[in-house]
Amino acid sequence: MTSITRRGALTTAAALALPGLAGAQARAAAPPPAELFFETPSFIGATLSPSGTHVAVVVGSAQQRHALVILELATRKLTPVARLTDLDIGWVMWVNDERVVFRGYDFRNSLQKSLGASALQAVNIDGSRYRTLEHRWGMNPAAAGAQDSSWLAVSYWEARDFGNLQFIDTLSDRYRQVEHPPRTNGWLLDGRGELRAALTLRDDRAALHWRDPQGQWKQLREGDRFAGDLPGLEAVLPDGQLLVSASPGRDTQALFRYDPVANRMADTPLVAVDGFDIEPHSLVWRGDQLAGFRFVTDAEVTVWLDPEMKALQAEIDQRLGATVNVVTPPRRGGAPHALVKAYSDVHPARYFAWHRGERTLTLLGQERPRVQPAQMAPMDFVRYPARDGLSIPAYLTLPPGGPRKNLPLVVLVHGGPYVRGATWGWDAEVQFLASRGYAVLQPEFRGSTGFGSRHFRASFKQWGLAMQDDLTDGARWAIAQGVADPKRVAIMGASYGGYATLMGLVKEPELFRCGVCWVGVSDIDLMYAAHWSDLEGAWKDHGMPKLIGDRVKDAEQLRATSPLQQAARIRNPLLIGHGRLDKRVPIEHGRRMFDAVKGHNPAAEYVEYAEEGHGWWDPATNVAWWKRVEGFLARHMG
Repeated sequence: MTSITRRGALTTAAALALPGLAGAQARAAAPPPAELFFETPSFIGATLSPSGTHVAVVVGSAQQRHALVILELATRKLTPVARLTDLDIGWVMWVNDERVVFRGYDFRNSLQKSLGASALQAVNIDGSRYRTLEHRWGMNPAAAGAQDSSWLAVSYWEARDFGNLQFIDTLSDRYRQVEHPPRTNGWLLDGRGELRAALTLRDDRAALHWRDPQGQWKQLREGDRFAGDLPGLEAVLPDGQLLVSASPGRDTQALFRYDPVANRMADTPLVAVDGFDIEPHSLVWRGDQLAGFRFVTDAEVTVWLDPEMKALQAEIDQRLGATVNVVTPPRRGGAPHALVKAYSDVHPARYFAWHRGERTLTLLGQERPRVQPAQMAPMDFVRYPARDGLSIPAYLTLPPGGPRKNLPLVVLVHGGPYVRGATWGWDAEVQFLASRGYAVLQPEFRGSTGFGSRHFRASFKQWGLAMQDDLTDGARWAIAQGVADPKRVAIMGASYGGYATLMGLVKEPELFRCGVCWVGVSDIDLMYAAHWSDLEGAWKDHGMPKLIGDRVKDAEQLRATSPLQQAARIRNPLLIGHGRLDKRVPIEHGRRMFDAVKGHNPAAEYVEYAEEGHGWWDPATNVAWWKRVEGFLARHMG
């Protein structure tokens, strides 16, 4: 198991004078204001050019729209290359050493309105040859090809679960369609930018396909798309074999080589970690060689195959101390710089330039420079036993300073539910609650991904049952450890987490003193019936019956585990929030739930945000909501 140890002070070099990167302020005596946690970051990431000579950064503030700036590392020259009048630049990708693509979002408006607000656009690093690229709505880059031309691979959706792939020239109107199997949902390109593997979906089936050097497609494997039967496509290796994540004969996923010609997976994994699935979220290349890959155990981990990078990682870890340090070297060329992203549970991300010859770290920017680590709360990875013996991973965050026992506890339930809920790092919601004196437990209940097949499959048809018991068992574990005051336990969450909040108040009124539910599912049957939601038909027809319950065969169970059908049992204080533009869990879920409880529950509250969708996007909404949550918890938790 990977563990994180805090190792004292952090060392940095002088910061560049980028906008919005003011130094840290003196520690305040009072808890930080809500605005500090939920304001839009002033520095939104940094990406290294393929040859490592430049860094693209996005900077802005509450008063100024986020703009794209190019930093030349050798000279420290800053060149503003793009700023949109009514939108923020929120995403950047290098096409080659001279050209980047980006898209605009509105950080001051709802996500629903922000999506699709801006077409895909491209510009040179000197600000020249600016072009709008998007030919179809919803077009997104799939890869930048070999990064030695102006061509870019982009995908666009034809339906909710499959789409098309084409290459477009970022300097002209030229484009070419890419031949691929019908109903393709996932793409895998090789180092030259050629499509070599694809994932297709049809009803409840998924299949992997391989394109040989002659351009002919063949199907490799087929399986249940919702049960995790198929290997995950990760990369095309230089020798033409595939890198896949899979779990043959084991509970957790590991990384394997896969020979597509022989259609055979290697018997021995390249990398495996007990207790955690290895599902790389990014791969690091040097030239045409795979240098390393990144995945999450209890925290983000980089495994280096390149000895030079392994030594560099160790040196940077020694320099920066108790942070996750994500090191990105140049893809090619001899530039002396690498990019370092450093973050921890108490410190939002900072970005550094590492100079190989001088062995120096230069601070480029900080996502949230106003956050003071000394005021933040440490997060620890724990495991506790469920009542049936299943080990439940979780994250426990305790308030900074003060007592460590008999604390008011918030059980914060993630959405999905079939996703990874949390990882070790700074989290605005968790830190806000901890700053107000609450211990926060984030269970990775059964059904959460990343912890093996048994952990995932134990959730099938267990909404409101064993999945719910995992949350109850987590709260009781915290009480038994002496961390939580048994008379001051709350449950809260969004989406599925909102559903679990409602069911917690239904099933465990003696344990959960109050609950906070936002954009939450209140009725399982309504998930099937609401044709105005964006849930795809295949999920309703095949995924939901398998994972949640069949609408007809399991009707009695679904009624017993639908909060709306059990609303009369909710007597404890409840705060419900919903976005009127929510397409994932439509507003009817929130409205019907409040109507069902307000008559018999005087402590039920409801707030609706007209311009929000499935979650809060506008910083002003976030601040207003969390101030409301703060007041609600203070009234009902003491």
